[in-house]
Amino acid sequence: MHLITHEPLGVVGAITPWNYPMLMAMWKLAPCLAAGNCVVLKPAEQAPLTCTRLAQLFVDAGGPEGVFNLVNGVGAEAGQALALHPDVAKITFTGSTAVGKLLMAYAGQSNLKRV
Repeated sequence: MHLITHEPLGVVGAITPWNYPMLMAMWKLAPCLAAGNCVVLKPAEQAPLTCTRLAQLFVDAGGPEGVFNLVNGVGAEAGQALALHPDVAKITFTGSTAVGKLLMAYAGQSNLKRV
């Protein structure tokens, strides 16, 4: 007899690009939240207000406090901090290949999180 259980990873860092900010954020948020994870969303610095509004809507809809978190900032600094943080179990990223390689390197330096 075999038993398979699915468990949440914990904290997932989601980094989105400037184009289609709402769509890209939702593509990352919905599966993460449905799987029982908490999300730290870092939108592109060119489009922070769309995701800020999304976070407000989440709270207004009765979303639990601390489940959906928003970090605005410059990509090089905020993205690096997110990828290096040991409490982040996974990074989901949409963007350039160069930045993706950097995030993979940062993930390897911290806790070998999934990218």
